[in-house]
Amino acid sequence: MRTLIVLRHAKAAQVPGLADRERPLTERGELDARRVGDEIRAAGLSPDVVLCSPAVRTRRTAELAFPEAEISYERDIYEAYPDDLLELIRRADPELGTVVLCGHNPGVHELSLGLAGGDYVFRPGAFAVIAVKSPWAELWPGEGRLITRWDPKED
Repeated sequence: MRTLIVLRHAKAAQVPGLADRERPLTERGELDARRVGDEIRAAGLSPDVVLCSPAVRTRRTAELAFPEAEISYERDIYEAYPDDLLELIRRADPELGTVVLCGHNPGVHELSLGLAGGDYVFRPGAFAVIAVKSPWAELWPGEGRLITRWDPKED
């Protein structure tokens, strides 16, 4: 059994004149990113790798949530469609047991729903934990099972 954690970056600031990729986290976003890590550790999970968009807000979310994890910055995650994200996950090392994908909506939300179904929103800082039986390379929509999800506004 493998575990995929699909994470949307925490709350980002709207800064006039600043490129979208450069948007930082807000103070609330910084707090929520730390809470993401606390919630995942409390669930007994520890990522083997974090696949992360190179945008400032996703980088900071991953760094705060998983300070000791290996983070791989993947430019293809930024503005990716669910199929693109799924293809990236399929390329993960087959030996990895727990993979985190830290990215942006709507891609991460649609990926999560496509893999494991459900009916929920995916606000900034939210994540879904999805159990996967097949090897990463053979992962297809509908093959996951939603174990839990977390939303900082619902906590």
